[in-house]
Amino acid sequence: MQFKHPELLYALFLLLIPIIVHLFQLRKFKKEAFTNVAFLKQVSIQTRKSSQLKKWLTLALRLLALGALIFAFAQPYLSSNDSFETTQDTVIWLDNSFSMQKKGANGELLKRAVQELIENIDETEVLTLFTNDVVYKNTTLKAIQNDLLKLDYSPQSLNYNAAVLKGSNLFDTKTSANKNLILISDFQEQKTAFQPQKDSSFALNLVQLKPVNNNNILLDSLYLSEASVTDTDLSVVVKSFGFDPENVPVSLYNDDKLIAKTSVSLNNGLATAVFSLPENEVINGKVTIEDPNLTFDNTLFFNINAKTKINVLAISDASDAFLRKIFTENEFNYNNYPSNALDFNTIDKQNIILLNEVKTISNALSTALSEFKKNGGSVIVIPSPQAVLPSYNQFLAEESWQLGALTKTEKQITTINYSHPIYQEVFDGKVANFQYPKVQSFYPLNNALGASMLTFEDGKPFLLQQDKTYLFTAALNDENSNFTHSDLIITLYAIAKNSLKTPKLYSTIGIQDSFDVEVTLKQDEVITLNNGQQSSIPQQQYFNNKVTVITGETPEVAGVYSVSTQTENLQNVSFNYSRNESNMSYQSFTTENGITLSNSVNTMLNSLKNDSKINELWKWFVIFALIFLLMEMLILKYLK
Repeated sequence: MQFKHPELLYALFLLLIPIIVHLFQLRKFKKEAFTNVAFLKQVSIQTRKSSQLKKWLTLALRLLALGALIFAFAQPYLSSNDSFETTQDTVIWLDNSFSMQKKGANGELLKRAVQELIENIDETEVLTLFTNDVVYKNTTLKAIQNDLLKLDYSPQSLNYNAAVLKGSNLFDTKTSANKNLILISDFQEQKTAFQPQKDSSFALNLVQLKPVNNNNILLDSLYLSEASVTDTDLSVVVKSFGFDPENVPVSLYNDDKLIAKTSVSLNNGLATAVFSLPENEVINGKVTIEDPNLTFDNTLFFNINAKTKINVLAISDASDAFLRKIFTENEFNYNNYPSNALDFNTIDKQNIILLNEVKTISNALSTALSEFKKNGGSVIVIPSPQAVLPSYNQFLAEESWQLGALTKTEKQITTINYSHPIYQEVFDGKVANFQYPKVQSFYPLNNALGASMLTFEDGKPFLLQQDKTYLFTAALNDENSNFTHSDLIITLYAIAKNSLKTPKLYSTIGIQDSFDVEVTLKQDEVITLNNGQQSSIPQQQYFNNKVTVITGETPEVAGVYSVSTQTENLQNVSFNYSRNESNMSYQSFTTENGITLSNSVNTMLNSLKNDSKINELWKWFVIFALIFLLMEMLILKYLK
């Protein structure tokens, strides 16, 4: 039993007053002469006995009546909560990610959760409900019932800690209501383990819905590898959870036309299907399997566009033989000019420009390169051993870089920054035991701002990048370095390929990505993404001869999309759903951290209803007080 006003219980000390009155006779007696002493003794004995019984009964009833009144004013109640507050502030997170497609004992997890919410919440109860992509704040179930019944699965996955944070921010801070945050999900394992903790400001309640089985087959990823001069191999990675199926059919489509079909048997949850494709053929591809467990990961879209050559301009005062080996004709339009014979009109047409050991960077060249970078171009600077440093430093000042005097000391290049975006698509993992290239001389950098890509053995930068500028701190000619003969020379290739980001085989919905489109747009013209059913305008940046398209928020549906202007289809790009929701591993929880855990929406909501019920007892204590007072009156009147 708890009290709304427990401070009033101090009034129980008032019970001492009737006790004192009854224990100490405070009446003054008047003496009367009486002649029959024997009769007086008999009357006195009988009166004393009946008087003592009446006195103690009266005392007990008065104490009980007064105590009952005091308890009534303190307003006692029975409740599972520590608070007398009867109003509830409920916030519900309903996970509508793809993994909630799995079937539980009573159908799809999401659909069943929606049905149980509708069955157990009063239509007029005010609550806040949010999904992975929609928020319904301070609404009623009646207002959102149709939306819930039509609720579709979302490609967005919400981190569980983020769901708790978002839910806690949706409570009404102006009320003192009991706050309940309910998370309804299957609680798949995520990269960061979810460790819910008790919060003093609200009660955290988890409803973990579990499927009847953990089986799933999915198309995980795909990649291209060159098989011959005329053919390319398309490798499709197939994975499974819960079992190793055999003879799983894998179909390959170009647009809607079936062009190949094979089957795979999985071992330890993994298999690879390989298809042979003609080299340089444009394909709007789709790979499919059949699996009833989860359907969103049964399809992988991809596209192979006509190859776009990257325009590379080298401005050289040294041999460019190593550059010609890198920038081959099938992938690049490569041109080389001596610094004293440069045609400045060609600069605007380039995607990337290399300063290959030019001795001086003229003011005109510096200005042209700065304008080139503003228009989206990339610049690689390879300094000359005879560099005129003031001209270099004037150009590099835009990046807050300053080269010091040439230092003739041998150094090894020992460290690769694998986390740099350029290297993430070059190396599958860290390279072990590679032969370190070295330099005989280098320029110390006085201010190494930017991202170091390659560093010397002492941690000083050999190659670093800031925005669109890449700077080597040493010459690459054979007399000064063997870098051009090492495996790391692929860095130049990767930087050049990144200067015009052609679309990948596919991008992942919800993860920011970008690609470049070589086009000059008219005023107020925009690029759109269209898959025949949906059209969206992605974020885009305009430059002189290209547009950089940034995706992530759009599109929201997997498929092959045309990249087009109002009048022209430029190329195609593909988008697929993240495979994070394909993982059939689930977290386990305990109630040790002060959270409430259930495997049913029905059970959780009924439990919260029971916990929120308050049985007020003050009326009973008023009734008891009246009964005790009535009994006292009867005793005083009829007990002689």
